[in-house]
Amino acid sequence: MRIAVIGAGTIGSAVAKALAEAGYEVIATRRKIEKVKWLENYGVKLEKDNKKASKWADVVIIAVKPNKVGKILEEIEENISNKIVISLAAGIPIRLLKKFVPQAKFVRAMPNIAVLVKESFTAYSAEDLNEEDIKTVEKIFSSFGKCLKIDEEYMDAITGLSGSGPAYVSVFLEAMIYGGLKVGLPRDIARLAAAQTLLGTAKLLLELGDHPAEIRDMVITPGGTTIDGIFELEEGKIRTAIMKAIDAATKKSKILSTKIVNEE
Repeated sequence: MRIAVIGAGTIGSAVAKALAEAGYEVIATRRKIEKVKWLENYGVKLEKDNKKASKWADVVIIAVKPNKVGKILEEIEENISNKIVISLAAGIPIRLLKKFVPQAKFVRAMPNIAVLVKESFTAYSAEDLNEEDIKTVEKIFSSFGKCLKIDEEYMDAITGLSGSGPAYVSVFLEAMIYGGLKVGLPRDIARLAAAQTLLGTAKLLLELGDHPAEIRDMVITPGGTTIDGIFELEEGKIRTAIMKAIDAATKKSKILSTKIVNEE
């Protein structure tokens, strides 16, 4: 299968790399090709012309900023009829995508930057896909990490939670590293200890299927060290701050979505 990634920016480049490593034939487009020359090391073909790339491909992935999606679709319209077209642009509903190219089979998806290490969570919505199309799409998204089909009404919330999530987690991870430095750990040890702890805890949650509180209680012992740390976290209202961050990002996604729809 041949896949075109239109817009090899940060997320587009990560997607192209993951797909090439999964064995797909991939072409990626960008005006300044020299900035993504590194993709050629993974077998990705580079092209400036979106029309050529979309004509060559069986599946087209749109990975440009939301305000550029309409222009791109108008540019490649004649080459994507009856093809699966996956939009990674935040805030643009399927109904609006179909206004540009009614004959295309649109998928709206939200991966995150963990595509780079094949550990993304990718949520997607689709309306006009048959069973075979769904298998194709999920096989593609499985190259990124985990994927799940959801109702489109939840896409803004997914944007606020897992789309933006790596940024929140990075702030927490950075704080853990700084905490390690504060108590005297060398930087390389603090970094490894923090990152592996985060990775291991996430794996416990996914594999054991427990509530996060149950994992927390596995660690806490009466009068031990952990309960003192938890007390400080609760006093700092860390849970409230994270919940507010997700809520704020979700609201912003909805605002952007409404703005884009109104402008069209």
